Amino acid sequence: MRQGDWLGKFYLDDKPVNGITSFLTVPGKIIGKPHKLVANQNKSFRGSDVLGMGFVMSPEEAQALIEKDAKNKDVLFPYLSGEDLNSHYKQLPSRWVINFKDYPLNAEYDDPKKPKGKPYAVDYPDCLKILEEKVKPQRDKLASGDSTARDASKRWWQFKRPTINLYQAIINMEKVLCKTRHSPNCTFEFAVAGIVFQESLTVFTINQFSEFAVVSSTLHEKWSWKCGSTLGGHRLRYSPTDCFETFPFPESTTNLETIGEKYHNHRQNIMLARQSGLTKTYNRFHNPEETATDIQQLRDLHVEMDNAVATAYSWTDLELKHGFHDTKQGLRFTISETARREVLDRLLQLNHERYEVEKAQGLHDKKKGKGKKKKVEVKSDDGNGQLSLFE
Repeated sequence: MRQGDWLGKFYLDDKPVNGITSFLTVPGKIIGKPHKLVANQNKSFRGSDVLGMGFVMSPEEAQALIEKDAKNKDVLFPYLSGEDLNSHYKQLPSRWVINFKDYPLNAEYDDPKKPKGKPYAVDYPDCLKILEEKVKPQRDKLASGDSTARDASKRWWQFKRPTINLYQAIINMEKVLCKTRHSPNCTFEFAVAGIVFQESLTVFTINQFSEFAVVSSTLHEKWSWKCGSTLGGHRLRYSPTDCFETFPFPESTTNLETIGEKYHNHRQNIMLARQSGLTKTYNRFHNPEETATDIQQLRDLHVEMDNAVATAYSWTDLELKHGFHDTKQGLRFTISETARREVLDRLLQLNHERYEVEKAQGLHDKKKGKGKKKKVEVKSDDGNGQLSLFE
């Protein structure tokens, strides 16, 4: 039965409401779904799907290989995981990984039509031997599977998904922004660019504190919970296509650099002083019984950052009313439910407006769109392939 067929009253959490969406929320004033925006394309990527723990090693093992032959450094990289980002207070890679990128195994495996040429994987015998012993036997078992499995078996010396497009996009960057794809908190952190990112991470071509402030704001958090999916209702499954590519950024973020850096640096100081990762820090942040000065200051800075982001949208009339509020994720220090609905309405309306402008410019016309690409052609990886609907 459709909502419009119901003639009775609506109640949500024992409170009368004007309707209920399929997401068990109160309907917004703006109807429709969010559109992916061209302005956000090629800026967010999923990390590399290694498929084989034989690629992974300790820092000491990697250093020994480099000392044995300095050339091995070409294919050995620090390997940042979601656990490193969320649970370790220094947020540094705890392991290294062998990465042959898209190197052919040898000249015979090179594409005769479009040969890549050297380097080949066989040029690094120490590292290749490790993969022959620890990865190839497992990959060989995939030879009888589907086309994806057969491809991974055939390219046993490479990651299952090397995400070459990601590393092409950040090749000239010193740092990038990262987020764990599955997490109870919508938190972001910078990482150095010259490493390998685990599949559990989303990586953004963002290196400014101003943009960090926008995605770290409660405005983007609420949008992400609305557009993304959840695991068990309490863990956000952050999809780059659903949560980021649809998000309408403020036209100008220049006024956000100072507060973004201030918020980030204070959070880093808390983590280093208490030797606690992002997850533990935000557990304290959302605990009303936590009254420590450093956490209270983090809350104050978050309020200041949210208000600055709202001002960047010219939403000076918006009353966010921060405090401890009941949410579907439990009791959280966040904006009020009324403010949440208003934020989502305004963001969705802005998304529609931006989409119509891009559409009028021909940016969503498939034939015209192909001819307009000027940069290196890289495609953003899909998170879960599902676009959430707004009702």
